[in-house]
Amino acid sequence: MIRKPRPRGKGEPTIALINIVFLMLIFFLVAGTLARPLDKDLALVRTADLDNTPPADALVVHADGRLTWRGTDLDSPAAFMAERAEDERALVRIVPDRELPATDLVRIGRALRSAGAGRVVIVTERGLES
Repeated sequence: MIRKPRPRGKGEPTIALINIVFLMLIFFLVAGTLARPLDKDLALVRTADLDNTPPADALVVHADGRLTWRGTDLDSPAAFMAERAEDERALVRIVPDRELPATDLVRIGRALRSAGAGRVVIVTERGLES
């Protein structure tokens, strides 16, 4: 009578995985303690209490690149700057649509700067929160 050899049992693959996870845990514990701690008397800046200027006179840039100001369509960033008084040119706020490509936003910012804007500020969703 011929006996068939028994199939060898496969080893547990989870043991190797547990060992790797354990070694990673030890590594990150050691690496975390090697980082220099901050000075104990250091107080970090809090931005939650800053006064936010409402963007009432902000240039709105839609996802398709269309520019509006106070609900009125504009032809170009230069047209927006032409309507600004000299003191309003120092700081220009832009409220871009989330879907606006970054290249278009950079192009509009550069056009505003070349048309006389002193500083161009992008107003974000977090900046609108009160």
